Amino acid sequence: MNKVFVLAPGESWIVDRFVAEWNADNADISVAHPKDADVIWLFADWCSERLSSRGLLECKKVITTIHHIVPEKFFGRDAQNEFNVRDSYTTVYHVPNKHTEDVVRKLTNKPVHVIPYWGNQFIWRPTSDRASLRQKYNILPDAYVIGSFQRDTEGLSADGPNPLPKLEKGPDLFCDFVIDDVASWIMNTHVLLTGWRRQYVINRLKKADVKYTYVELPKQDIVNELYQCLDLYAMTARFEGGPQSLIECGLLNIPVVATPCGMSELVLPDEAINVNVAVAKPRVPNVEALKLPNGYEPYRSLIKSL
Repeated sequence: MNKVFVLAPGESWIVDRFVAEWNADNADISVAHPKDADVIWLFADWCSERLSSRGLLECKKVITTIHHIVPEKFFGRDAQNEFNVRDSYTTVYHVPNKHTEDVVRKLTNKPVHVIPYWGNQFIWRPTSDRASLRQKYNILPDAYVIGSFQRDTEGLSADGPNPLPKLEKGPDLFCDFVIDDVASWIMNTHVLLTGWRRQYVINRLKKADVKYTYVELPKQDIVNELYQCLDLYAMTARFEGGPQSLIECGLLNIPVVATPCGMSELVLPDEAINVNVAVAKPRVPNVEALKLPNGYEPYRSLIKSL
């Protein structure tokens, strides 16, 4: 079996969690140093220069993961040049969904493998009853709670008076849904936010006088508890890799409405998916096949095949 080194970005965010989980659970084929690997897995392709500058990528088998591509942010000369450099030493590509596959296949002749993210049911699991958790986080027991756990604001505008929406994540669509289609007829609507750079959504909720709770960059066990406070999770992105929230909601039995992007069509029935999530019917994502250890197996097979 080939030995693999997985590159983590060191950003204390979702990809780092993935890499830590992989290394802990696949110690039999994982190595701590790229020079000891047969295969280098660029789970964070945007950090590949850390290794390419040392000449390591040119002499190893390389899996490059592309989570998603935002066309208007990609098809400039600099982005295409960066892609072409990575493509020169990439052996195969990994993408988590068909939407990303469709874009990547137009950019390369290298093989592209669609493998969904895994779901760690040992982390994302019921731990308490909803009433107790809502009391803990000062949410009324009869509130209708909608979740959004991501980031939504373009970085350069985050601290200014008019934060700009990170459009690929769909915060404008989320606010339209909550303000116009939910809070207008459910008076006790309450929005639960985590992640960071949530200024755009917060500004709009304040202007519409919709109650919200924001827990910035909470630890994993806190996020797990916050999920359990929800009545609904609304995924309104235009471009996504997963998002992970779809899998986490599936593991915690949280109903979801979603736009047709990322992995939504892999884990949700058609009636739960619509460009206008207001007409979608909430359903719990089916993530049974992604649970560990089975969720690792397609990745291990890919590594073995190189």
